[in-house]
Amino acid sequence: MVDATTATPAATAAPPARRRRPWPATLVWGTAGIAAVLAFALVGAVWTPHPYDGMNISARFAAPSATYWLGTDEFGRDVLSRVMAGAHLSLFMGAFATFISLAVGVPLGLIAGYFRGLREEVIMRAVDVMISIPPIMLGLLILAVTTPDIWKSAGAVGLIYVPIIVRLTRGVTLELGAQEFIEAARARGERDWYILFVEILPNAWPPIIVEAALRVTFAILLGAALSFLGLGVQPPASDWGLMIAEGRPFLSQAPWIAIAPGVALVVTVILINLFGDGLRERLDPRLRQKGA
Repeated sequence: MVDATTATPAATAAPPARRRRPWPATLVWGTAGIAAVLAFALVGAVWTPHPYDGMNISARFAAPSATYWLGTDEFGRDVLSRVMAGAHLSLFMGAFATFISLAVGVPLGLIAGYFRGLREEVIMRAVDVMISIPPIMLGLLILAVTTPDIWKSAGAVGLIYVPIIVRLTRGVTLELGAQEFIEAARARGERDWYILFVEILPNAWPPIIVEAALRVTFAILLGAALSFLGLGVQPPASDWGLMIAEGRPFLSQAPWIAIAPGVALVVTVILINLFGDGLRERLDPRLRQKGA
């Protein structure tokens, strides 16, 4: 008989602590970059070096200088101030459009993946029709019959990406519906709405959140394209897509008018993509196993 007090250290030592996996570098850099862009947008919404719509005809097409860091446009307006003032408009377009696509697409995907049958056929055939139309054409169809407005543009962009969210949510629901914990919930007599929103939806959020983060970039770009075509934010607002459209005729004379909002748009999209890739690496169990 072995005395517990004489047990070897190996027998009494606590199991080693589980090593924490470091956060992906893309997620860290993406999060820091998005925080900087949000701070830039918040500052631009309340303060700019010059009034974003203030005209100074004597300073038309002024090159970048100590007074106007990014130069001025054809009306003598400070380009930096306009880029700062337009940041929140572009971010709003991406965030609100993604919210619309999630609010509509997630419930439809849950219904199609869980109930199957006629409801699934109706939803998925409608999704197929919407996907068959190019996004920019679908946006033009939605906005062509109404007066341009940022709310309408964001709503139209959100509806464009509903089919992608529906298909993703349906696929995740089909996979989760075959799991044992769902069968156990059915065996307990739980109602369908409980299974959908309490059992399935919390487990479906990780891939949906990752896709939503990536959809923000597409929404920002499509919103900028619509503004470029005159179907988004209207002058004298300083949306980045509208600024690029206004600066296009002066590329040879004053390229900074279009380059500044273009660079801001590209940097924002890259940072959000970094965040989305890092989030996918963090939440996807298959990628976690490879990195372990």
